[in-house]
Amino acid sequence: MSINHPYVNAAKDFLELASEQRLNILFGLREKKSKITTMAKELDATVQEVHRNFERLADAGLVAKDNEGYYNLTTYGKTICTQIPDLVFVSKYRKYFEDHDFGDMPQKFIQRIGALASGQYVKGFAKVLEQWKTIFKNADEFIYGILSEEPLDLIEPILSKARKGVKINSIFSESAVIPKGRKEFVDKIGLKKLIENGLVERKMRKDVKVVVVLNEKEACVLFPAIQGEADMSSMFYSNDSLFHEWCLDYFRYCWYGSDVFQESKLKE
Repeated sequence: MSINHPYVNAAKDFLELASEQRLNILFGLREKKSKITTMAKELDATVQEVHRNFERLADAGLVAKDNEGYYNLTTYGKTICTQIPDLVFVSKYRKYFEDHDFGDMPQKFIQRIGALASGQYVKGFAKVLEQWKTIFKNADEFIYGILSEEPLDLIEPILSKARKGVKINSIFSESAVIPKGRKEFVDKIGLKKLIENGLVERKMRKDVKVVVVLNEKEACVLFPAIQGEADMSSMFYSNDSLFHEWCLDYFRYCWYGSDVFQESKLKE
């Protein structure tokens, strides 16, 4: 007796998705309904070839034709299109993820990882810090950060923004790498007063594996090395709204789950 395994249908649908043209058709229909001849022109393909792929997608329940001859995505097709960016992102950066993972990130954020597909890959510690400085410079409303370390030359750019009324919310790891002389430096430039005025708020987590830095318009995320430590040598950056929303949601999740900041736990 054969067993109807729950993955049988999914396996068949993956076969239908294993075509660049069929994927282009799906994402074209996500933007607007289309007839076969119109889609063929947009894809610079023959009508016969596109017709064949429309038929396959229709048989799989991913698209359907209306009374006027236009094809639309079905509810199932729309759902599939929301999941494909996840595969696109991890496939595009497959080599990167050979020695990086998602750390202790909750499954609900991994399931939305396709939101990061528009991200620009930034490699090199110096380039990462320069991009952070740009994010700080462009901030008009807030700067949020989940940090595994706090380079000394980034403190002043952040606090200069706070003095102009930009809200600074930071989450530090208890094991954060703090530069020597930091305490004297932040005392000198007036951190205490900014905290008292509510412009700077800090919290603390036992450990930070996934690093996020963002303002109200742009964001970046740094994933940990496979060994578990936060990796400051590369990151993904974007000003795309979906990318930004993912980073903001992750920051808020961590913020509300973090503990009271304790300066005494930071060690130079």
